[in-house]
Amino acid sequence: MTESPLADIVEETRRLVESAEKRGITLRLFGGMAIRFHCPSATHRALQRKYADVDFMALKKQSREIKKFFLEMGYSPRVAFNAMSGDKRLIFNDIERGRRVDIFLDTFEMCHRFDFRNRLIIDKPTIPLADLLATKLQVVEISEREYRDIIALMYDHEVGDTDAPETINGSYLADLCADDWGLYKTLSINLSNILLALDEYPLDPQVKETVHKRVDALRSRFENAPKSMGWRMRAKIGEKKQWYQLPERDKEIIDSRSYGERTQTQ
Repeated sequence: MTESPLADIVEETRRLVESAEKRGITLRLFGGMAIRFHCPSATHRALQRKYADVDFMALKKQSREIKKFFLEMGYSPRVAFNAMSGDKRLIFNDIERGRRVDIFLDTFEMCHRFDFRNRLIIDKPTIPLADLLATKLQVVEISEREYRDIIALMYDHEVGDTDAPETINGSYLADLCADDWGLYKTLSINLSNILLALDEYPLDPQVKETVHKRVDALRSRFENAPKSMGWRMRAKIGEKKQWYQLPERDKEIIDSRSYGERTQTQ
């Protein structure tokens, strides 16, 4: 029997993750809604934002079950897109509310590429916190909503060395960066931008101090991790060669001059 999406996006997201769990389908939230589920600070007046879409990571081997699931949940498939890109990404729409659900299969690839096949069993209903942070920090033209999400995530969670509950695995992120100079470059720039942006938000000094301390702890791990040979070779080339990709829809509006600058979203 086909169900109908709920009007409230938070409750609708909860319905989807709980229903998928009952069916044995691995759906793990990431993006803004994952921050909303994990972070009490995401509802703070200085950090709260609107949520228009829901993003999931899933396993490609379950793509058939996922397609059937979203039809049963009352969503319409993006037929042409799913036919062309369904081996790596699926899109479904709640037509009535103009809401989109994006499902990435096995890997997430925007400005940088991440393989999640062995990471989706670590936490639920979201991807692990370290991966959640990485998918935010990997955005080349980082936006207002990413700033809010990252600040909330880093204030509400300690930086540690494991994927323990409610802990950002700094060692895991450092290892990723030690193997990929481009990822190291983007994440390092955006962590620095977070510190520059902190004063623009009406947050308590204690909140800013905590975020600053955790950003510094993460950057220290990045700098101190032993780098691979590939990292060192790419570092010699440096910024003379582009180290990131741009999603197709962004290529016409982003150039090197705007990289690292803040973009205000409406």
